[in-house]
Amino acid sequence: MNTLILKLGATGDVVRTTPLLKHLPGEISWVTAEKNVSLLTGLTKTLRSVSWEQRAQFCDREYDLVINLEDTADVAQFLPQLKFKKLFGAFIDANGALVYTDDARGWFELSLISRFGKAAADKLKLENRRSYQDLIFAGLGLKFQGEKYMLPEPVRTSLTGDVAIAPKAGHVWPMKNWAYYAELKTQLEKKGLVVNVLPERATLLEHLGDVKNHRCLVSGDSLPMHLALAVGTRCVTIFNCTSPWEIYDYGLMRKITSPLLAEFFFKRGLDERATTAISLDTVFAAVLEQLR
Repeated sequence: MNTLILKLGATGDVVRTTPLLKHLPGEISWVTAEKNVSLLTGLTKTLRSVSWEQRAQFCDREYDLVINLEDTADVAQFLPQLKFKKLFGAFIDANGALVYTDDARGWFELSLISRFGKAAADKLKLENRRSYQDLIFAGLGLKFQGEKYMLPEPVRTSLTGDVAIAPKAGHVWPMKNWAYYAELKTQLEKKGLVVNVLPERATLLEHLGDVKNHRCLVSGDSLPMHLALAVGTRCVTIFNCTSPWEIYDYGLMRKITSPLLAEFFFKRGLDERATTAISLDTVFAAVLEQLR
């Protein structure tokens, strides 16, 4: 069997898609963003991966299954260049609309291309209590049973400590950025703990190494959270505007959900009330609990 996965980004979404590799038989090809290729290289003997810019290389065979987990037109427009028997996910229909296969509706009805429109999709997403993996696995006729992420060995780094803090969640979701990370660092250091703010690294595997070198990670719903789950680092994760239920915690995560989550759910602007709704004391107590 030959399977092609189209999952470019975000990097955290690529990471949480890797459990599929444990269930798909035969040869697997994966097109992803350039920066994510290093996370997929060598994961299994039957996996090959290339960047989106090199995607033409993967037009070299007929696929039994193509899994397109992107909701963008440019990726869907690549599908006619491929030979395949079955498609799961997004495609462009005869009317030029970006739609999705019926078996992928569990995930895509919660997405930007939902047939119900964005407002209804966001409401469904807020009400959803199934993890991303559960939704994708079920659509493919599989059963998610807590299969772990698959990532290569991290690069060893010298940054070690008790607690790692990842205060930035990227420019797309400014309300993910909790307001009290600096104060949390001070409070934890008063307890005699070694606390590091994760630096930017040249490679993702160095970033992975930094996360592994700590007993606990504090962050929002972001890439470092997924890396912590991958390497077994306990984490405290703050959910200001995205779904805590969509994240499978693998028994490692203490989720802290904003009391204003419904008001700011899936909104990409910036409101100070969203970033300050969860108190410093709440997160501080959760970190100490995770360290115990």
